[in-house]
Amino acid sequence: MRRFPLPLLVPAVVGLAFLVLPLLGLLVNAPWGTLPERLVEPGILDALRLSLECATLATVVSLVLGVPIAWLLARVEFPGRRLVRALVTVPLVLPPVVGGVALLLVFGRFGLVGKYLDQAFGFTVPFTTTGVVVAEAFVAMPFLIIAVEGALRGADARYEEAAATLGAGRLVTFTHVTLPLVAPGIAAGAVLCWARALGEFGATITFAGNYPGITQTMPLAVYQTLEGGDLDGAIVLSLLLLVVSVGILATLRDRWITSP
Repeated sequence: MRRFPLPLLVPAVVGLAFLVLPLLGLLVNAPWGTLPERLVEPGILDALRLSLECATLATVVSLVLGVPIAWLLARVEFPGRRLVRALVTVPLVLPPVVGGVALLLVFGRFGLVGKYLDQAFGFTVPFTTTGVVVAEAFVAMPFLIIAVEGALRGADARYEEAAATLGAGRLVTFTHVTLPLVAPGIAAGAVLCWARALGEFGATITFAGNYPGITQTMPLAVYQTLEGGDLDGAIVLSLLLLVVSVGILATLRDRWITSP
């Protein structure tokens, strides 16, 4: 390997320390002596279960809705495509709390869509577990769309052309040729989407609230514990979320993204 240039080595080390030291701070200050007792305290496992379930469901929703959007943006020329792409990426830069307010204005009991759901089915989305999934999907789906669109643009279109030449329809070509070609990109986007959904806070607390066992995910539980003055409890929750996130992300990356 080539020798690493010194002008790049110094900022690289500083940047790595900037990212790693906060995590090291959690490990150093964790109350290891009382950790087993704190992990079984009421509410912790419920918050962890809810976080994993909602993040997974939000990722599934993002896959079902986001992959077709990515395909349209990458393969179809239509008026206003740049505007659509910009709108799709808005949640990336929109403050999560603003996203939560926007969701309330759409899915609330008097919102653009929510009032019809309430009148026709008596169904409300805000301040429910469904609301958590909706909020997480809203902020996380752009990560999936960007990753999949990039994979589609980088895929060799000659394989799809060959399939069409052999008589394959668009749906068969998409499911049997396109999807396998961009599978690593879809996996990478799904991992990023899941990680973003797992750590979502602002839109969730604004749109779904913070009700233990119903809408209280791990980030919300950390916030509530810290606000209650229990620093050790907040560290334990943060450490648990960190271990779960790193473990699952590392496993998915090794098995899906870097697979040959």
